[in-house]
Amino acid sequence: MSGSRVRIDGNRLTLPGGATVRFIRTLRLPETGTHPLPPGLGEFPVRRVRDYADSVPEAWLDRGGVMLPVYLREAMWLSFAGTREPAALQVGVGKVCAVSGRPWSDRLSRDPQNYVVLPRQPWLDGINSGTGTVRQFVAVPLGMGATVEGQVTGEEVWGGVQLQAFTLGDTALARWRDEERRRTESARGAARSAGAFAAPASAPAAPGAAPGYGGGPRPRSAPAMGLGVGGSMRQEVYRDQRPSADWAERPAGRVFVHLVTPPEWHRITGEAPPPSPVDRAAYTRAGLPWYDYYDEDAQDLAPTEPLQDVKPVGDWIGDDHEPWQPPAPQQVHPLGDAPGKPVQDGDW
Repeated sequence: MSGSRVRIDGNRLTLPGGATVRFIRTLRLPETGTHPLPPGLGEFPVRRVRDYADSVPEAWLDRGGVMLPVYLREAMWLSFAGTREPAALQVGVGKVCAVSGRPWSDRLSRDPQNYVVLPRQPWLDGINSGTGTVRQFVAVPLGMGATVEGQVTGEEVWGGVQLQAFTLGDTALARWRDEERRRTESARGAARSAGAFAAPASAPAAPGAAPGYGGGPRPRSAPAMGLGVGGSMRQEVYRDQRPSADWAERPAGRVFVHLVTPPEWHRITGEAPPPSPVDRAAYTRAGLPWYDYYDEDAQDLAPTEPLQDVKPVGDWIGDDHEPWQPPAPQQVHPLGDAPGKPVQDGDW
């Protein structure tokens, strides 16, 4: 049944129930201080593992999913724009929950909360690290201990990113759809009286986001990448305000996202990787925008102990020598209150 599978359309993943995820390139923040939200610099290209069965390591085929290329110390964030119906989305970094810091689970938990609620949470830029802040996702190789996985579990086995979506249960979903229908009809009626039609509300657009191997023996392994943390930024991870009984007990779908070094991406796919990340000082000097987002009706999750102790990648691989120029106040923009191919799952 097509509705029960993760699908890929371009660079966008759609999980069963309609949760939509894109991986966005961004500027890496300094590892000291707290900063505004960095901009989106376009999507990472995403490809299905099964389409390159002759050139990916066998372990990747066993795990299934998708892959994307990322540079050492490159930063990313996850955009959920396009999600329509409510979903509870678990985000794992090396099978450590990015929200709670607990081990990966196929069950939702409220104490501590181990998921984000869509479409209320428009994006996630990093691990839940403090009151009203997250620490930026930054790519590092496995084997150094610098990943969130390595620091929390003491091992680096999985790497990558894991996504798992839960839908509302049948009763709660029917109730939500009925409420949404009445709200939409009421909004349209009000718009007609003003001589215009109102569009249904949706999650805010992500800030600045952009809407073959030649043969030879199969490699037994490949350079594996995971996510560590970089600088801190102002971003809330929202507490779920629904009764826990509203959610389905079992996940509707999941996907493993492999992180690939640029040379390995070229070897596997035959495609040139994206250009190296933009110089952040040059971006700011050009007067380009940074962002602030705040939802006054939502409640932020408190950080959990495992994630509070995670150290930035600079503590492991050396100082960051890329120049930094803080944005001027007028560069920080407030954002307001506010079909594809199936992806094969695997054993992970």
